[in-house]
Amino acid sequence: MRVPPRIVVASQNPDKIAEVEAVLRALDIASEVERGLSWPPVEETEDTLEGNALVKARAVAAHTAIAALADDTGLEVDALGGAPGVRTARFAGPAATYEANVAKLLEVLDDRADRGATFRTVVALVTPDGDEITAHGELAGTIAREPRGTGGFGYDPVFEVDGVTLAEMGEAAKNRISHRARALRALLGMLEPGSGAPTEDPGS
Repeated sequence: MRVPPRIVVASQNPDKIAEVEAVLRALDIASEVERGLSWPPVEETEDTLEGNALVKARAVAAHTAIAALADDTGLEVDALGGAPGVRTARFAGPAATYEANVAKLLEVLDDRADRGATFRTVVALVTPDGDEITAHGELAGTIAREPRGTGGFGYDPVFEVDGVTLAEMGEAAKNRISHRARALRALLGMLEPGSGAPTEDPGS
């Protein structure tokens, strides 16, 4: 698949849109990112990250007639057997806030010694013609015992990498190492030459 001339980020979450756009800028993608578009709500009905990313990208590409870039991200906590996984955004309930999800995670972990966790992201790019491509990215870390930092969103205040939470490290640093950045780099690397995507790992 060639890099589409125009892309729409298939999300209604402004925090996720801003992060994806920042990563795309850093990767120097040679596409125009369309903003201000709307589409009907897309229900995440699949039981895998890849399935949900494809559901969103397909629906938005069909509605907007523009290549759609979607992602689904799961937080897999070792002590919880990989949960919350695909239910990460709904861990504390269907309409849970970031703060409610973090509070529930800290509650269920309580004083457990095993704090290991992995963020996994699957990104999907779907064109109006039906071409599809997916890629994966992951970031290993630990769950802090209390929130720290004011940046980022979601579980960033409690997800530590080398003792620093994603919310503490700042946007530029996070976007160099994050699961989402790694997934986007992998996807762009799968496209035909001329994408402008770098060859080095953003986490290196």
